[in-house]
Amino acid sequence: MKLLPRGRNILEAEIQGVSNHGVWLYAGGEEYFLPYKAYPWFLKATVRQIYNVEFLFGRHLRWPDLDVDLELDALKHPENYPLIYSGSSRCDVGACVREKNTKKYGKKK
Repeated sequence: MKLLPRGRNILEAEIQGVSNHGVWLYAGGEEYFLPYKAYPWFLKATVRQIYNVEFLFGRHLRWPDLDVDLELDALKHPENYPLIYSGSSRCDVGACVREKNTKKYGKKK
């Protein structure tokens, strides 16, 4: 009897690409697109930081260089996770203030 070649290890996570619009991720046997608009932590990250991803317990994604943690379920069912990114202490203060003012007052200052 001839054995078939093994498939991909579904207990690993792999970045498949980084584009101008977001990050392509393969994890848990599925492919996901993480747009920068929804996942802004990756926007100013280096390619090396993005590619350094860990897949823990078959459900938890961790980018240690970026201090970012995501549950795989949040990628599969984003409607169950309504909280959205609202800024970071690591971003440029002026940019954060401009972004918050734009959202609050509807215009750039």
